[in-house]
Amino acid sequence: MSRPERKRIVGGVLFPGFELLDIFGPLELFGLLTDRVEIVMIGEQAGPVPSAQGPSALVDQPFTAVPALDVLIIPGGIGARTQVENPAMLDHLRRLHATAEYTASICTGSALLARAGLLDGRRATTNKLSFDFPVSQGPQVDWARRARWVEDGNIFTASGVSAGMDMALALISRIWDRATALHAATQAEYVWHDDPGNDPFAT
Repeated sequence: MSRPERKRIVGGVLFPGFELLDIFGPLELFGLLTDRVEIVMIGEQAGPVPSAQGPSALVDQPFTAVPALDVLIIPGGIGARTQVENPAMLDHLRRLHATAEYTASICTGSALLARAGLLDGRRATTNKLSFDFPVSQGPQVDWARRARWVEDGNIFTASGVSAGMDMALALISRIWDRATALHAATQAEYVWHDDPGNDPFAT
């Protein structure tokens, strides 16, 4: 009799001014895999964190108490412009990335990975309407100006906001298989744009 599959722990990072769909779009898709995934919301301290749109979300565990993660997900949002100057945030991301199986960012969350040095020498993308900001944080990054998302090794980066859902499905496909990703998309009644090079917002 085969043993049940170990649940992957997915950590969603929160900081003041995070973009709602950046984090909750991907987490919705992972969360549909209830028998395979456990989600934990993480941040500098436990408690409510206001989003860029106003509503707050709760940090379940502060960074200092977070167990080893399988997947680390970092959103963007107006708050990312402040967090690139937060050494504690950057140190925590470096530490969590070092033990995670995969790290992923959405929108300007890539600026945090770039500032932390985690994208140096890698190919990455980001929000096309705010492209210059993340680029300014990572001069050693090979920034893709036309990409819905980019996969380089164990780091995934997505373009703006809704692109995070397409990237999340690509990541689910990588961890498990395409059938699992399509199942999650169907459960969410979401049409997966599965071509990472199809980026209608690049121009």
